[in-house]
Amino acid sequence: MTARSADRAELGPFLATNPFPGKLTDGLYFRDKMRAIHRIAPESVAGPVLEVGGGQSGLTKLLYPEAEVTNLDFDPQFASAPCNRQPGQEFVAGDATSMPFDDDSFRMVTMFDLLEHVENDVAVARETLRVLKPGGTILVSTPDLERWRYPYYRLFRPICPEEETLFAEWGHVRRGYTQEQLDQLFGQPASAFGAFINPWLAVSHDIAFSRIPKIPRQVAHLVVAPISLIGWFSHKPDSPGTEIAARWDV
Repeated sequence: MTARSADRAELGPFLATNPFPGKLTDGLYFRDKMRAIHRIAPESVAGPVLEVGGGQSGLTKLLYPEAEVTNLDFDPQFASAPCNRQPGQEFVAGDATSMPFDDDSFRMVTMFDLLEHVENDVAVARETLRVLKPGGTILVSTPDLERWRYPYYRLFRPICPEEETLFAEWGHVRRGYTQEQLDQLFGQPASAFGAFINPWLAVSHDIAFSRIPKIPRQVAHLVVAPISLIGWFSHKPDSPGTEIAARWDV
């Protein structure tokens, strides 16, 4: 029996589901991440999908609304999140370095901002390839090792936490990856890749994670809105950015 094919959401409706608070202010960077992922994602997926480290955002289910998605996350508390209780999405508490699934179980595996949080990334890659069906697809997003920094602009340092502080809060064990390192991790060159959060949009990202209170922060977003608009509309699929989105057809 041929597996039912689930189409990728249209870009506009997909971006409208941005789960990050302040979709066009604090969450503008996440909107840019969603666009980058959408650009490299296949138009459809025929079979079950595994999202590793999906937490409580449910991004893969937003990308493929009709797909059968399993969200594997280390924190069992996320099982009660609304995204993990909707039809067509199953939550499994487990370890990405030792996935509780049979070989060749999934047509697609997604890992959005996960690898930089896991010490044994080689084990994650090995497990991903094990549970992926032949001819399957891997989708990844992660900070660019050579381009990512916080704050991106020095003038924001007085209002921003130290980068090391953010890494500790976010649970990062490494800064990120180069595209070459990712290709080595998965054993072949990426089939498609792009970037997000370009230098224009980095202004909004710096403000989003600053220590200033919410209302002044929203005012700051409004002040820099022209810069953010330039960043959004000028960013093409091949534009550089501080984070990577990549796809492997295995």
